[in-house]
Amino acid sequence: MSRKLIIDTDTAGDDSTAILTALHFFDVLGVTVVGGNISFDQMVENALYTLELAQTDQKIPVYKEHPDPIMTLEGDRHQTEERIFASDGMGGANFPKAQQRPEDQHAVDFIIESIHRYPGQLEIAAIGPLTNIAMAIKRDPSIISQIKHLWIMGGTNHAPGNINAGAEFNFYTDPEAVKIVLHSGIDMTMVTWEQALRHAVMYDDDLADIEALNSKGSEFFLKVNLHTKAFEFKKRGVDGVTCPDSVTLALAANPDLISQATSYYVDIELKDGLTKGYNIVDVEGDLGKPANIRVVEAVDGAKFKQVLLEVLANIN
Repeated sequence: MSRKLIIDTDTAGDDSTAILTALHFFDVLGVTVVGGNISFDQMVENALYTLELAQTDQKIPVYKEHPDPIMTLEGDRHQTEERIFASDGMGGANFPKAQQRPEDQHAVDFIIESIHRYPGQLEIAAIGPLTNIAMAIKRDPSIISQIKHLWIMGGTNHAPGNINAGAEFNFYTDPEAVKIVLHSGIDMTMVTWEQALRHAVMYDDDLADIEALNSKGSEFFLKVNLHTKAFEFKKRGVDGVTCPDSVTLALAANPDLISQATSYYVDIELKDGLTKGYNIVDVEGDLGKPANIRVVEAVDGAKFKQVLLEVLANIN
């Protein structure tokens, strides 16, 4: 029986590849969109277009909300990253609208309903800010014991962030949501930003291998992600495409790609200032608190590349 999954995403750039990876390996019940990378409505459109590209045998519904972090005041907006992903979030490809439209049901209601429908069977891949997941927990705490596993792309493990020196974008955008999720008791795995930099970057040789696939999937990947490559090189000297979201889905689908992982106590700073959104991974147990999440510490990058090639080759 295929593993059942909901993917919660702020669809831009590599998020789209993560969706394709999820469809390749899982029985995806739905895609929920959360406020994050770029304008909310555009992220919804990006999710719909990615699903249309995949041409799945069955309709994969897309659900909206929450467009902003938990503590955002009405009328305020969080920082978005068009500088990385371009205004459309897809590298300036400006794809046409998909025929499929989003569902009327609220994303959080769909998450809760699906967990109750498949108790102990449903996994969630959260590759954007954790707002939807936290709000589902607050609305119905009974789901905590019924989630099979939560895969989180976010945070760092004693490494520089990507939105600023101290924090990773998903955790920085809604730290209150991260706090709720980390302390929920859900069985969780965390794939951090620096792991993507170390093990999930597609350099020129890798991109040439992707181009050589000559598939709709490979063409899509290059259109969407090369804008990100230019940004990463200018920002931090990484001359390649970073794949934090797709590597998270690849690890979820293929746990043998995880070379090392340890359960630690992890917590996050909420206060405004230099360390807002910074998460501590208590690797030496100094805080004396029990572990609350498994943290991926090493990934088989070569095997991940093969998984990515397999996914992209399959989309024609």
